[in-house]
Amino acid sequence: MDLHYILQHLLHCNVFNTYARILFVDFNSTFNTIIPDPDTDLCAHPNLSVNDQLPDRQAADSELTSRSLTISTGAPQGCVLSPLLFSLYTNDCTFKNSLCHQPYRQGVKELVVWCNHNNLKLNMLKTVEMIVDFSRNPPALPPLTIIKSTLTTVDSFKFLGTTISQGLKWDNNIGSIAKKTKKRVYFLHQLRKFNLPHELLKQFYLAIIEYVLCTSTV
Repeated sequence: MDLHYILQHLLHCNVFNTYARILFVDFNSTFNTIIPDPDTDLCAHPNLSVNDQLPDRQAADSELTSRSLTISTGAPQGCVLSPLLFSLYTNDCTFKNSLCHQPYRQGVKELVVWCNHNNLKLNMLKTVEMIVDFSRNPPALPPLTIIKSTLTTVDSFKFLGTTISQGLKWDNNIGSIAKKTKKRVYFLHQLRKFNLPHELLKQFYLAIIEYVLCTSTV
């Protein structure tokens, strides 16, 4: 939806030298830094709060005899609710004004302040920027600096399984999907040589091949 908005804005905007700067943010140990807030409720349900889902937990190494340590920060590792909890935890990461009416750099500064306030640390090695510009002679834009680190500008970026290219074309994404699918189809052929039942081959296709085709598309 956001890519569609960017594309429509670039194609229909009458302003000369219009471009879009996309910031892909990555955090260090995201799920380990969540701080439970007893005043925050999940989906406004009175009996299901974030604090209930992130209780004090004990962690101990089975190979050592050291005493257990009570942990009250972070989401349980491997918990199916962890992504949902993080989404709710970061739901208030919004700007006071629309990004269309405020400087891009000011919005990034507000993001840094919000991260510091919510105990989230930006991973500057994986946080990158992409510039989408369809003009014939794109201007040289000044680099973006966050916390004294100059961000890398990339031509493509893999976001949630989808490869987004600078020109908003899908060649790289389709090529990546085809490459993954080809490897898995090879194993399907090998299993077929062993005369496996059709039902087992179907299950393999649905779980290994169709999964890639469905989760890597937009």
